[in-house]
Amino acid sequence: MKENLQSELRPHLDIDESLLWTGRPKQGIKVKESDAFMIPFSLMWGGFAIFWESTVILTSAPFFFKLWGIPFVLVGLYLIIGRFFFDAKRREKTIYGITENRIIIKSGVFRESIKSLNIKTLSDITLNEKSDKSGTIVLGSENGFSGMFRGTGWPGANGKMAPAIEMIDNARNVYKKITELQREK
Repeated sequence: MKENLQSELRPHLDIDESLLWTGRPKQGIKVKESDAFMIPFSLMWGGFAIFWESTVILTSAPFFFKLWGIPFVLVGLYLIIGRFFFDAKRREKTIYGITENRIIIKSGVFRESIKSLNIKTLSDITLNEKSDKSGTIVLGSENGFSGMFRGTGWPGANGKMAPAIEMIDNARNVYKKITELQREK
């Protein structure tokens, strides 16, 4: 599996670069800390939208009201269940790599995206570790509000957040590798 990850990142390496570490986020549907907010919010949103739509369909409400509720129901269904599948697919398509000079994040559900971060210029690196030694390494400064939406599947939220190496095993070892590379001349 490691060789497969390396072969996927190899085309994005410079001639004199080699991969020191590769990994990917945990796979499958996962409930995250941010879901403490998102689950109740999604149930309230979706519940109200479904109630609204079923009420206008079952009554003689104007046709416009019947149409008006459809986007809200669709958003509610995405927030309740769809975002878990989208997040799982996003993590399935994500690969991380560390070279002597940079961190590479290959991702993208609908189109491939390559993010390259110079290790020497990263000013703020945060390790968020769980008791099972898995965790997330945030690569840059992040205010609490945008960090709250990490991994929620909220449309457009990822563009506002600092890049991260999310949900990896042995996160502390990867964090140490990055900080050691930063100290090297």
